[in-house]
Amino acid sequence: MSSGDDRTPGPTAGRDGDDGARRRAAAGAAGGFVLLALLLASVNLRAHLASLPPVVDDVAASLGLTSAGVGLLTSVPVLCFALFTPAASALTARLGPERAITLGLLGILGGTLLRSTGSVTTAMAGTAVLGVGITIGNVAVPVVIARDFRDRAASVTGAYAATMNAGSTVTTLLTVPLAVAYGWQWALAGWGVLAVLALAAWVPAGRGLAAHHRGEAAGRPQGVAPHAEAGRGTGTAQRRLVVLLTVAFAGQASGYYAMTAWLPSILGDQVGLAPAAAGGGAAPFQLAAVAGAFLVPLALARRVPARAVATTLSLLWIALPVGILAAPDLWWLWVCCAGVAQGGNFTVVMTLLAQRSPTVAAARRGSAVVQTAGYGCAAAAPTALGAVHEATGGWAAPLLVVLALLVAMTVALWAASRPTYLDR
Repeated sequence: MSSGDDRTPGPTAGRDGDDGARRRAAAGAAGGFVLLALLLASVNLRAHLASLPPVVDDVAASLGLTSAGVGLLTSVPVLCFALFTPAASALTARLGPERAITLGLLGILGGTLLRSTGSVTTAMAGTAVLGVGITIGNVAVPVVIARDFRDRAASVTGAYAATMNAGSTVTTLLTVPLAVAYGWQWALAGWGVLAVLALAAWVPAGRGLAAHHRGEAAGRPQGVAPHAEAGRGTGTAQRRLVVLLTVAFAGQASGYYAMTAWLPSILGDQVGLAPAAAGGGAAPFQLAAVAGAFLVPLALARRVPARAVATTLSLLWIALPVGILAAPDLWWLWVCCAGVAQGGNFTVVMTLLAQRSPTVAAARRGSAVVQTAGYGCAAAAPTALGAVHEATGGWAAPLLVVLALLVAMTVALWAASRPTYLDR
């Protein structure tokens, strides 16, 4: 028998609870699909660059490229990163990151196919289109992370960095066997399937995400921006953070591209490895980056201070030039340490930018500044290191140049990761 105090839920309350549970489950599934699509897009941001170096001799012989031409072909994408990042940032702001990522993937697909058509002109043009497409992705993907995965920025940024490194590892390892079987043109063009898979996932995921944010905007009071938080001094603090992260990323990216270009030669000349062994010995520098990208979010999730994580990784990075000079017999240890560090420090820089920017727009603008300056320095680093080597006749001076870059990175990251730069 019921009384007036009976609190047993009625049928409507039960249905409301079930509907709420279903909505939460649907939202979680949608978020998971968006993350999967985002990571598939991220695979394309390095894989197509890493596919060229293993077959660059075949490409040069087929197209009649000189050493200078080969250098230009491999440098064009990094130059695009530096030159087109401001335009990519403006495009992302105008179109929204969802459509920007789609456009970037289309550019990656088109550029990958165009550079494989078999002439010098199309190889250069295709590489430039590929570089612009990747530049758009470099800007737009972190914007989505900062906006839609802010509470999980460290883990999602780690997954983003890890998938980029995994993609470059796969194309590095498999392009040569594919070229032996089918020729270099089909081997390079075949990696376009990665962009096709990413588009198949991202186009519906991006549409759903954009519709979700349009609905949020329609229900928001006029004049109120998402994630906007006021605070005195925030603008000054943000500018200081961006400057520090720009210096850190310039050192990180310059060190990475310089060592990617010259580490096999350094291992051959400085350590005494045979050419084939030197190429294989440099592989852990790329492979270990996957571990570094995953270790950073694990450490931060366990409340290890960001400053401690950044400093530890920076010291591991520094171990490479110092170790090669002081204890070359342990070269394998220094290469692995630096591989973990370069993958981890990329994650640290992008995580700090995503978490500690006051708004999504600030994160986008900051990312444009950081990447423009960082990749501008990185584009010049391999050539500069080669010039120093040629001038001195050895690798001691070039390694000291890398050490100086990494010390600047360490100091900047130490300052940028101090506790006063907390999420605002």
